[in-house]
Amino acid sequence: MTRLVFITGASSGIGQALAARFHRAGHRLALVARRVDEVERWAAEQRLDAGRWKAYRADVRDVEAITAAGRECIATQGLPDVVVANAGISVGVDTAELADLEVIRATYETNNLGLAATFQPFIAAMRERRSGTLVGMASVAGIRGLPGHGAYCASKAAVISYCESLRGELRPSGVRVVTILPGYIDTPLTRGNRYSMPFLMPADAFADRAYAAIAAQASYRVIPWQMGVVAKLMRALPNPLFDRLLAGRPRKQRRGQA
Repeated sequence: MTRLVFITGASSGIGQALAARFHRAGHRLALVARRVDEVERWAAEQRLDAGRWKAYRADVRDVEAITAAGRECIATQGLPDVVVANAGISVGVDTAELADLEVIRATYETNNLGLAATFQPFIAAMRERRSGTLVGMASVAGIRGLPGHGAYCASKAAVISYCESLRGELRPSGVRVVTILPGYIDTPLTRGNRYSMPFLMPADAFADRAYAAIAAQASYRVIPWQMGVVAKLMRALPNPLFDRLLAGRPRKQRRGQA
């Protein structure tokens, strides 16, 4: 049977680009989003083969909803070969602002709890089958903290560590864990940024490289590779030099800012 891929955050951006790439490769799709109507509209525009995809409505912050979507996928389409926990949010925060504590909560619930809840329904069955690939969508921003971006950077650092832990747990069972770290990708999530975005990559080009990394079952891949070099250099900088380098850098917009 044609391989099945389960993708969260499939209504736009990276999730949508990955869905298109996997569909071109002949995969069946299980597409999860809060805005199922957007998925359906996009699928119609792209003329996706109706027999090869199904949409599921769920917010990954709602553990009951996203785990139910996973169980429904298994019941109706079968156990996926690849699960991509892609859904995520990126909002600037100022810890001095009381309201931003809720933004931090929402970021962790989406980017971390939501990722684990996306994987949860599939792990036992993949272990029993002794195959499957779980893909965690992290970010280069998880390598060092950026001013005004603490919630996102911390959440993506957690994705990197969590996936590394899960990779070790599942390796004996034949289930693989792939961690993808996008750099700056041209999506609705990045278009409002007020700072320079080196090596900005179109979403479809990113999807091609991510698809190749997943197919190769790479444990860790930075895309584009140039951002991997930048990230390693930034990680190696002493704190005083790193702080001086970022002095005056525009902060990520807080919720409600233009």
